[in-house]
Amino acid sequence: MKANKKKVGFIRRSNKETHVAISLCNLIRRRKGSISDRLSELPNDLLLNILEKVGTLDAIRTCILSKRLQKLPTMLSQIVIDLSPRDLFEMDGVVAEVTDKILSTRSPQITVHKLKLKFFLVPSRCLSIGKSVGLAMVTQKLDAAEFEIMTQKDFSHCTDAHRLLYAKKFNDFVRDCPDAFAGLTRLHLRNMRFGKSDISNILSHCKRLEFLSFFECDEGVRSVLHVEHAQLVELVIIFGKFETVELACLPKLQRMIYRDWQYDDNPLVLGFVPQLSKLSLACPYFSGKTLNLSKLLANAPTVSDLYLEFRSEKIWIQPECSKVLAPVLAKLRFVNLDHLPEECDISWTLFLLEAAPYLEELCITVWDHKCRIESQKSVSKKTDVKWEPSDPHFKQKNLARLTIYGFQSDDNFIGYVRRVIQAAANIREVSLHARKVCPLCFEKFPQAAVRPSSYPRTSEEFGLLREKMTAASATASPIIHFRS
Repeated sequence: MKANKKKVGFIRRSNKETHVAISLCNLIRRRKGSISDRLSELPNDLLLNILEKVGTLDAIRTCILSKRLQKLPTMLSQIVIDLSPRDLFEMDGVVAEVTDKILSTRSPQITVHKLKLKFFLVPSRCLSIGKSVGLAMVTQKLDAAEFEIMTQKDFSHCTDAHRLLYAKKFNDFVRDCPDAFAGLTRLHLRNMRFGKSDISNILSHCKRLEFLSFFECDEGVRSVLHVEHAQLVELVIIFGKFETVELACLPKLQRMIYRDWQYDDNPLVLGFVPQLSKLSLACPYFSGKTLNLSKLLANAPTVSDLYLEFRSEKIWIQPECSKVLAPVLAKLRFVNLDHLPEECDISWTLFLLEAAPYLEELCITVWDHKCRIESQKSVSKKTDVKWEPSDPHFKQKNLARLTIYGFQSDDNFIGYVRRVIQAAANIREVSLHARKVCPLCFEKFPQAAVRPSSYPRTSEEFGLLREKMTAASATASPIIHFRS
């Protein structure tokens, strides 16, 4: 989304702190003698602070070097086993073994603030992990628990038969370990085709669940997902064959990400979602259907952060007049429009500026990203979106920042920036970036034509463009940055 905005969730330590901790632990393991003896003299609080920065498996490897250190893994307040798929294959049984050993030997007086486990959907090992975590849920203090469940075949090699099998294995896992799932707060699932009402049953077991992610999951082709949950805060759905996702009753939902839906008739229905503030939608556009924000957000006028990605294909949002849209965009503060096709006029995006009186930041990325499979198919002819403002002289008093990636020195972009500056009386900053570059595009599609760039390069060009874009504004005088 926006690079300058804070991510919601667990506080992440800085990369510098983590790097220092990892380097220290590596040094200790290489030079076992005097360094590990000196480390043993440090207070437990400081040792635990170092160990919790490196991941649980690295912490255990480090603590093997000293008798005093060997008890520290059972005192960790964060237990994180998050290996890459390759490492997970090589260390298949380690996650279950380590989880059981740490949770079964720790003091129930020490709170586990974060438990995160990534593991393969192998019934015997899942059962071991589930039983260990379930017992900890009942006998210990555990603030947050997260399962990321991998399948042995990735999505590109999964058949429908595989997805049905994986869903059955997961349903058995939930049934056999009810205590673990009753206390789970975050769950990631992938490559599963459930039966009708399976997902509702899973949600009824996961009473504390705050985060749920589906990747290539559904309940069958053109199935309807009906979601109700009292605690869910964030929902992520990527791919899958749902015809409609209906968020029926999610009183605490704040963030929703939905990408790559397959059917355009009615992909998302927002019901009772009174706290929804961030909505992210991304999909290519191959049919003749468009979404109306006035209808989509009719029950969610609380959205303040809107991200729409178009995969360099046709635009699937229908511009609407401000009178219709204004009631549902009253709280909108941030808009990010990503991967707009390069050959299209971008002036249609001003309908959001006109209809959202409190919009503060608008970011637009114009880019024909060749790595996108859809861009190579050329299924739909990309055409301009037609829009005219309800009031050609409309004013917007709260927009402070406009950012454009893929800016070019042509009438399309120059006229757009000039129009925004005229409308946004209090705009402070305009950042104009050159077209994004993806090295993989050149490797995968060397024959693909690259549009010549007209991005300004000299100080004289910068000055001339600033003058063109601000000359017509009698009030606003924003700082205009050219960031190549």
